[in-house]
Amino acid sequence: MMKVWSVIAVVLILGAMGSAALAAEAQPQPADAKEAVKVEEPVNVEAEVAASWAKALSTIGACIGAAIAAAGGGLGVGKIGSSCIESIARQPEAARDMFAPMVVAAGMVEVGMLFAIVVCLMGILG
Repeated sequence: MMKVWSVIAVVLILGAMGSAALAAEAQPQPADAKEAVKVEEPVNVEAEVAASWAKALSTIGACIGAAIAAAGGGLGVGKIGSSCIESIARQPEAARDMFAPMVVAAGMVEVGMLFAIVVCLMGILG
């Protein structure tokens, strides 16, 4: 059980690092010092702060969602594999009959997990 929590912690940390990198890229960088001093129009600072907080929170939420999807997919495939190996150990002659349904079930779990991760990534990029 400790391994599962370690994997979840690593995924969350990597997701947080990715969201911090995206937030750093989103801020415009001036080309030189003269452009940084020049202000042409009034800036609504409160609206910009609110928008940046909303983007940061949505990015963090999407990273957490992707981490949960990845952890759930890993647990699902692990459960399928362990159940199949246990069944083969009990009835070795039925190994051929169990392999195809195991692969199909694992594929369905993986597709669901990848779909959830893509939806979370679209939330970050959108």
